[in-house]
Amino acid sequence: MRFLTFLARRFIAGETVEQAITAVKQLNGSGMSATLDILGENVTSQEMAIRTADSYIKILQTIAKTGIDSNISLKLTQMGLDISDQFCFDNVSRILDKATELDIFSRIDMEGSDYTERTLQLVYRWHEKYKNIGTVIQSYLYRSENDIKELNKRKIRVRLCKGAYKEPGSVAFQSKDEVNDNYTKLTNLLLKDGVYPAIASHDGAMIQAALEASKTYDKGKDDFEFQLLYGVNRSAQRELTDHDYRVRIYTPFGSHWLPYFTRRLRERKENVLFIAKHFFKD
Repeated sequence: MRFLTFLARRFIAGETVEQAITAVKQLNGSGMSATLDILGENVTSQEMAIRTADSYIKILQTIAKTGIDSNISLKLTQMGLDISDQFCFDNVSRILDKATELDIFSRIDMEGSDYTERTLQLVYRWHEKYKNIGTVIQSYLYRSENDIKELNKRKIRVRLCKGAYKEPGSVAFQSKDEVNDNYTKLTNLLLKDGVYPAIASHDGAMIQAALEASKTYDKGKDDFEFQLLYGVNRSAQRELTDHDYRVRIYTPFGSHWLPYFTRRLRERKENVLFIAKHFFKD
């Protein structure tokens, strides 16, 4: 427990909103923006899901009040997706109403593949009313190329990541090379036809592929952004910022850090290796 707490201090921006806001101010001071995420997932209580949505509404108000440069990221299982799609839709719509009022961008996170189709269908519904939203696509899923083509067609903003959940070979690439090859292909699709894509990777090869694609499709530094995790490979964060690229830091916080952290570490050995690799990097 003490060791996990020690690790969490590096990769999680505290347990309270106040601590998270302080962390974002520090990031902003270094020329980086942020996206705030309240830790938690797989909520099965309507009361808890509603309470979490209320917390996000308060965060939006705090972002507006403090003037920090941050948007928000939402996990739908935390908002009641395991209860019903309609309950989740209505609950998240309350957040999006406030985000629209305050002109703050909201990102709908992607979870395990069992939720992918349901998540996208809800995103499509929300986007009919709320234009200032986006979602996430994971390059290790076979379906992701078609999903990105559809999202590009609908002009919905995408954050591209590799994926951190344990997925079977029936739905996902299993080798690192295959995941990387698909990531590069999807990066090119996004930079060619997407709307302000977010390239979310700490892999230097993937970052370089994005830079090359941006030149191929004549994209300027304001046409896309890089997204990296809080506390991970901070030297890369600074280097990209120093070269005037837009950098946004995914900044999780909250009291549910322990189950989140332990689940991610247990789920895939790659997650353990990732944490070990980046823990001692500045």
